[in-house]
Amino acid sequence: MERRQTKQVKVGKFTLGSSSPVTVQSMLNVPSTDIEGSVRQSIELEKAGCEIIRAAVPDMEAVKLISAIKEKVSVPLVADIHFDYKLALESAEAGIDKIRINPGNIGSDDRVKAVAKKCKEKNIPIRIGVNSGSLEKEILAKYGGVTPEAMCESAMYHVRLLNKFDFDDIVISIKSSDVEKMVKAYRLMAEMCNYPMHLGVTEAGTYKMSLIKSCAGIGSLLLDGIGDTIRISMTDEPVKEVESALDLLSALNIRNDRPQIVACPTCGRTRIDLISTAKEVEDALKNCRKNIKVAVMGCVVNGPGEAKDADIGIAGGDGCAVLFKHGEIIRKISEENIVKELLSEIDKL
Repeated sequence: MERRQTKQVKVGKFTLGSSSPVTVQSMLNVPSTDIEGSVRQSIELEKAGCEIIRAAVPDMEAVKLISAIKEKVSVPLVADIHFDYKLALESAEAGIDKIRINPGNIGSDDRVKAVAKKCKEKNIPIRIGVNSGSLEKEILAKYGGVTPEAMCESAMYHVRLLNKFDFDDIVISIKSSDVEKMVKAYRLMAEMCNYPMHLGVTEAGTYKMSLIKSCAGIGSLLLDGIGDTIRISMTDEPVKEVESALDLLSALNIRNDRPQIVACPTCGRTRIDLISTAKEVEDALKNCRKNIKVAVMGCVVNGPGEAKDADIGIAGGDGCAVLFKHGEIIRKISEENIVKELLSEIDKL
């Protein structure tokens, strides 16, 4: 797919924009007062593959998180700030890699100017975060409520506010909990500016529904070539956000640093416990970083033939299975050894 062409924005060791890979983000969800817990969760996120971590900085005490986390992890850290511009200034001094603000809610132009000046001095980008619950009253009145057009106008107002103070290292997010509204807003925004975009469906819900809504919204935009960094927001453990985002990028062939597992939905021809087998294979390959396609199929009807583009796979028989590579059957294996022998062959690839 052809990526939307954007400005390049540096965030720590990563560059956001069309010439760089799409990065995966998550946010700490332990209380900001728990520095030890925040550090521990940051380490877990880095191990899971998270590339940018965001932390809420609601008060001056929370600024201490920045140095504590950066001492233990190498991924860039984003300070999530609302209302108090001094928190942005202190976070910049503490070594934050990026600041997420809504410029319109931190006060007068002088305060916005102070943040823009400090961030420019420190080469810290700013993410303008607009969502359906943060629109200005006059914009809501103009459009009669929350619309994609209203969200984009709000974002562009904040962009102009930063530009006014000679600041242009900007990333934009315009999230909504309504998937259709979110997709329309990002598509419209993509036509209005060339800043990199952070994609997400806000307040998406618990694991199952958030996964569905996020993949529908974020996936649609990524297939359009829109999006430079993503977060799958969940009311759940942040590590699950990272794993889900990486799986989404893999499914869209945007990231090729992990196996793709294809498996048939099973039917009356299936004579082995394919559901358990597929789950076991998936768990076993969780930390594998090979760019391969692995097939777990229920029978020879949709096995070697239907999954012939797989690098390796199994197709079930009556209490057994056949092992195949690129559609060619290699050998027959017993049901109790399916996963063991499949994994052994994967190790050789």
